[in-house]
Formats: sequence, structure tokens, C-alpha cells
Amino acid sequence: MFAEKVLSGMRPTGRLHLGHYHGVLANWIKLQHDYPCLFFVADWHALTTAYDEPGTITQNARDMVIDWLAAGVDPDKATIFVQSMVPEHAELHLLLSMMTPLPWLERVPTYKDQQEKLTHKDLTTYGFLGYPLLQSADILIYRANKVPVGEDQVPHIEFTREIARRFNFLYGQTGRKLPDGEPDLKHILVEPGALLTEASKMPGLDGQKMSKSYGNTIGLREDEESIRKKIKTMRTDPQRVRRTDAGDPEKCPVWPLHQIYSNEEVKGWVQQGCRSAGIGCIECKQPVIEGVLAEQVPMHERARRFEENPQLVKDILAAGCERASKLARETMRDVRAAIGLNYE
Repeated sequence: MFAEKVLSGMRPTGRLHLGHYHGVLANWIKLQHDYPCLFFVADWHALTTAYDEPGTITQNARDMVIDWLAAGVDPDKATIFVQSMVPEHAELHLLLSMMTPLPWLERVPTYKDQQEKLTHKDLTTYGFLGYPLLQSADILIYRANKVPVGEDQVPHIEFTREIARRFNFLYGQTGRKLPDGEPDLKHILVEPGALLTEASKMPGLDGQKMSKSYGNTIGLREDEESIRKKIKTMRTDPQRVRRTDAGDPEKCPVWPLHQIYSNEEVKGWVQQGCRSAGIGCIECKQPVIEGVLAEQVPMHERARRFEENPQLVKDILAAGCERASKLARETMRDVRAAIGLNYE
């Protein structure tokens, strides 16, 4: 009944790093060639935990969108927009909140998990409790049937499916019965499916997951001198105190970067050279440096035109918001009619 659509979004936390690229953006770039895609700036979601930092959101959003474009997200193939510029998200969230049982929200795994992790924040707010429902509204407003997520986000998709089923049961009954005796329902809201994506394999400079909170990132548009310095000063195998000491690549934080940026020949060279002390740590790091810099060349080239002309970003977002709003208005027309809020 409804065309296939992919929907995904990111909270605007500022400039992105290579972990974002390998974990999310590279997948978006593939998907935009196969499906109609909607990618949005989840600025209202940012307020669920950063409600006391509102001054940073707009600039963070602009920086993040430039990073999307630099990475290769194509506004001619995908709809790029800002959540708060499509107010139908909020209207659907409000209407869904009228029929969502409170225990459904309280059982979402990330609710207690985030409260335990972000102890410096007062998260005893309605906005934080209700953010999974806002997330559901983000998906359902576009009748998106594919949502790229990692394993940890699957419960959010199942929650959204339950919300859609409950809405359709309450407001979509036609009065007819199916052969099995179940009520015949109009599917006003589409149950989305999880499009499972691999977890990011991009390690940070210390071997842990790349994350701003760990201070171990390489920015998506970082300058060459900074990248060279960061990688050259990375810690290596602690057994290699001197140049003549043999090492073990498996115990070195640089080795996981070789897994991403080096071919089999170079990886063999690293394994043999490190274990025999035939190469030093600086030599070992050089192919990684060159690999990261080569990956960033087209990103810098694409980003430059948007950095030099910010109006282009505004125009892309305006066009994307217009396309997204049209889809959202169509859904809300049907939702209001189903609930009985049709005053036309």
C-alpha cells in the first residue's frame, strides 16, 4: 500500500568523527542508492538530555549536516531535514501519547541505562521518559518501513511496531471480520522493520571505541597536520620499549587501524616487521596515516563549497523540510480523520 522508505537520524552533537562515518554514514551512502531515504537532524531529541544547553544545538546541527554532505550523503538522492522544522512530528507524538501505556515507556531498556550513566543530569523529566515515543513518531509520520539500527536499538523498533499496532487496532477497525475472526483493520500507520547494521569497527586512538567522551577521535574534517600528530603519538605495544624490541601487533592499538586502512600486503609487512623488530613504530603507523588522509581528501573537497557558502546548507535543509513536510501532512490528515479530529 505504501512505498518503501528508509528513515534515520542523528542528534546534533557537533562535528562528527571517523567512528560516525564507518558506523553510520557509510551505510547511509549505500542505502540512498537503493531506497528513498530520509535523514534528519534530531534536534528535539538532543534536548531530552541537553535541555540546559540550547545555545549549542543550531550550530552543532549545521556542522553535522556539512559532515553528512562531506561524507557523500547526496541531497539529490536523499531528503535531509531538521526534525523541529516539521511540526507534525510533535503533533503525532502528542496524539500517540494519549494511547500509550506508561509501563511501555518505563520498560524501554535505555531508559534506566541512560539515567545510570548520565548521573550529572536530572533526567526525571517527561521529555526523557517520552523520548522513545517521539522516536516512534519520527518513524511513523513518514510511514517508513526500514530503519537502519544496531542490535542495541532493536527494542526501540519493536516498541514502534507495538505503537503502530495499537493505533491501528483502536482507530483502524473497518467493522468487518477476517476469515480467522480477527477484526479487519486499516493500516493507517506502517509497522517499521529494523534494517540491522554492523557495529562500527572504527577504533579510537587508544584502542577503545572511538568516542568524544574518551577523547580518542579523529574528526571527519580534521586538518592533515593534526591527524599526523595524533597517529604518530599513539601508544603502541608496551613490550616495544626500544626500537630493537620485538612486538606483537595484536597488543597494539595501531593494528586495528591497519585492519581498516591497509591491504593484505601491508598487514603482512606489519606482522613480520613488528614481531622481528624489523620496523619501528613510526614506520608501522605511516600506512595508517596515509590511509586516513586519502579517505579524507574527497570529504574536504565536498565540504569546502558548503563551508565557503553556508547558504547552500540552508537551501538543502529548506528543500528537504518541504519534501518531508508534504509526507508528514499526508500522514497527519489520515491520523486526524481516524481519531475523529477532522473539522474540514
